[in-house]
Formats: sequence, structure tokens, C-alpha cells
Amino acid sequence: MPIRVQNDLPVKEILEKENIFVMDENRALSQDIRPIQIGLLNLMPLKEDTELQILRSLSNTPLQVDVTFLHMVSHVSKNTASSHINKFYVSFEDIKHKRFDGFIITGAPVEQMPFEEVDYWEELKEIMAWTKTHVTSTLHLCWGAQAGLYYHHGINKEPLPEKMFGVFKHYVRNRKTPLVRGFDDIFYAPHSRHTTVSDKLLEEHEDILILADSKEAGVFLCMTNDGQNIYAFGHPEYDRVTLDKEYKRDLGKGLDIDMPFNYYPEDNMESKPHLIWRAHANTLYTNWLNYYVYQTTPYDLGYKID
Repeated sequence: MPIRVQNDLPVKEILEKENIFVMDENRALSQDIRPIQIGLLNLMPLKEDTELQILRSLSNTPLQVDVTFLHMVSHVSKNTASSHINKFYVSFEDIKHKRFDGFIITGAPVEQMPFEEVDYWEELKEIMAWTKTHVTSTLHLCWGAQAGLYYHHGINKEPLPEKMFGVFKHYVRNRKTPLVRGFDDIFYAPHSRHTTVSDKLLEEHEDILILADSKEAGVFLCMTNDGQNIYAFGHPEYDRVTLDKEYKRDLGKGLDIDMPFNYYPEDNMESKPHLIWRAHANTLYTNWLNYYVYQTTPYDLGYKID
């Protein structure tokens, strides 16, 4: 089933070329279907890249998904044109009276700062408080996962001795949990971060269930027992060349950075990276939409869909 987006969203053409069914607003309005309402708070600097990656991941479901993009009012993006944000994004003030089936909070390049020093932290806290009563299930990604754990559970992040950067092997735990249904025993996922959350603190928290972890990268996936909050510490949405772009960007800045782990064939940065994580990433998003959003959300969300 399709992803519903604005008629002239730039990444729509790319998705269509990938044979992903994207429905524009006009066609969606002609169908007598209540689509799943997903809010996407996009905190990544290259917002159009993240739009493409997330929409691609959400497309592998039999549900019709209607995505609303949100931006922070208390922060001005330096890497995405203001015309794009003004045209395709809304503020929290615009939607806080509404309810959503699901909500996604992305990562952000602020992980080395204390949460309270992030310029939009107070606004983000207001949004995370709102999700408790207006969203069926919220998926937090990378820094968004660390921020969610800190806000909801008081678990703070910790600095890593060096950047966790590459594609790492993970092992499934608690296999009977629907979120990891269909996962192989071992799967891969990209990471790109300077901080982590203590495995021990997560293990000790009575309301948190760990679903997948890595010997090198630590916990990858955990959730609250009720499924209202889900935390993924890597970037399952990344496409084939995202880590490549990050690595070459940092090299161009003269930064001392190691090559991404287990990414380039034979560690040759001129080789095309192998894409070995997308199947499980798609399964993660599909399971989230099906078992934690669609199966538990009410038909009437309590507001008129525009």
C-alpha cells in the first residue's frame, strides 16, 4: 500500500523511480480509507535525505501511511533550505491538538552536548510529553533514542572512547516479542555515534525490554513493556552510501576518523559498499507499524483528518 505525501515533495520522484507506491494528496482524498497517521520529527541536518530513507522504510507495509513532517521552531536548520521546510514541514504548535497513530523522532548531530544545552531541548521535552497522551507508539532513532530514555526514564548517555562508526553484527533477544518477529538470529545495522547508553542500566530498568544487542556496539533495540516507546540506537533507515558520505565529509574536513567498520569491501573506500541491513530494517518498521501502531490504535483518533 502507498505512502501519502504532498504532491510536490522532491523525494516523491525518487521513491517512484524505486517502484515504491507513493500516493499524492488528491488521489488519497478520493479513497474511503482511514490512513495510518505518522508524525516524523526530523532532527537530522540533511532533511531531504532523511525523508527519503524513512519514507522508503515505511513503504513496506500493506497499510496506507500518511506522513506529517515536523520541524523545531527553536532551531534554524543550516543544511536544508528554509523554503523546503516552510513548504513541507509544520511546527508542533500546528499539530499539538491532533492525535497520531505513530510518531518518529530521528537522530541529531548534537550527541556530544548535554541534553540541556541543545537549543531545542525544552521544545523537544514538550513534544515527548505530548506523545504520552496523543500518540499510540513512538519510535526513537539514535540520538532520539538517547533523548527519549533520558526524558522518559532518567537514563543518561555516556561518551564513547571513539566514534561507533560502521555496520555491526547484532543478536536477537526475546524473540517472541512481535517487534523482532521475522528477524534472523544475527542481523546487521549501521551505527554512527559518539555516545552510548549503559547496557547495565537498561538491564536493571524494570520497564525496559532489550530486544537486540551487539558485542561491539551494545544495545541496538529496546522498548517499554507496553510498546508505547521504542528505542533503536543505530540508523536502520540509512541507505547504502550514507556512511560513505559521512566518512568522506569528515576526511575532507581533516578530521581524524577511522574508516567505517565492516562497510567497504576489503576496506577499499573506492569500492561500492555492500547493503546488508535493509531487509531487517524494513522488517523493523513493518513490525512497528503493524503490531504497535495499527493493531492497537483506535479507528477514530479524535480529530477530523484534513
